[in-house]
Amino acid sequence: MTELFSPFTLKDVTLRNRIAVPPMCQYSARDGYVTEWHQPHYTSLARGGAGLVIVEATAVSPEGRISPEDLGIWEDGQIEGLSKIAHAIKAGGAAAGIQIAHAGRKASARRPWDGDDHIMDAADGGWETISPSAIPFGANLPKEPKEMTLEDIERVKADFVAGAKRAREAGFDWLELHFAHGYLAQSFFSIHANTRTDEYGGDAEGRGRFLLETVQAVREVWPENLPLTARFGVLEFDGRDEETMAEAAELVRKFKHAGLDFLNVSIGFSTTESNIPWGDAFMAPIARKMREETGLPVATAWGMDKPADAAAAIDNGDMDLVMIGHAHLANPHYPVRVARDLGLDVGASLLPAPYGSWLAKWRDMRG
Repeated sequence: MTELFSPFTLKDVTLRNRIAVPPMCQYSARDGYVTEWHQPHYTSLARGGAGLVIVEATAVSPEGRISPEDLGIWEDGQIEGLSKIAHAIKAGGAAAGIQIAHAGRKASARRPWDGDDHIMDAADGGWETISPSAIPFGANLPKEPKEMTLEDIERVKADFVAGAKRAREAGFDWLELHFAHGYLAQSFFSIHANTRTDEYGGDAEGRGRFLLETVQAVREVWPENLPLTARFGVLEFDGRDEETMAEAAELVRKFKHAGLDFLNVSIGFSTTESNIPWGDAFMAPIARKMREETGLPVATAWGMDKPADAAAAIDNGDMDLVMIGHAHLANPHYPVRVARDLGLDVGASLLPAPYGSWLAKWRDMRG
């Protein structure tokens, strides 16, 4: 039997299985506040059988939003709505996680279904973006960001700390720092976005300084008995992946020493020149390498939707959790589908009784 449906314990948090729902932006907030969209969305995901549900990228400041419709965690008034989500996730049987984030030079953008491009003017709802260097991402995100001063850097680190405190007050037990996907923290690490010549640029140690200091600062306020995790882009598929992964592994080892408990392995998305080999479970070997190089438990969210791939990733020791995103949007009860496809008689038991009892009877009647 696969270990995919075995419990996983990290610090004082035990997941009922190794299937996790990664952060997936809903772009449905108002001024950073939870709306009527979020509660049923996260409730259904938690009731579907996953062991962990991580709330979407939640901005630590208004300037850190990807779009004007992003969730926020920059003021105390936002705690109440987030608390209801955390409670609903736990009531559904999953552990409640949240990702806190700053979008950096990719901020001030329209929602994907509205164009996914930069909102250039304040009159249209846009705002000034910031980044380690004044280098635009390019393509549909051409806005030139402001190069951050040392005061800006200290301010944003403080925003992450304040966001972590609010996340805990809201009742979340699993905290993920967004250090991936070309957003602010990833931009500091990336040679494509960071050309600084001070202590926050230059070699890998300098480019990793903002990330490491953020981990250290957040660890001081996040409870020691609860998991502190990060989603980090460890390569770009830009022709220098071996070097980037070596630098990333060294930085992650520093994260671990600073108190990081888990790594969600991802892609940098810091350059338009990347050549990503999309395919089933294509990041599983990368996750395994980071696990071996750093000693941290790991997961990845890319190409893990197929039940056989998810099970193999756990059973082969590639990773400790599998992050399954889009399949959960298509079917919030996707873990039941995974169990069925793997021939396991655990599907109905993953669901609340009003669902599970009927599905068990249906299975008995249908043979």
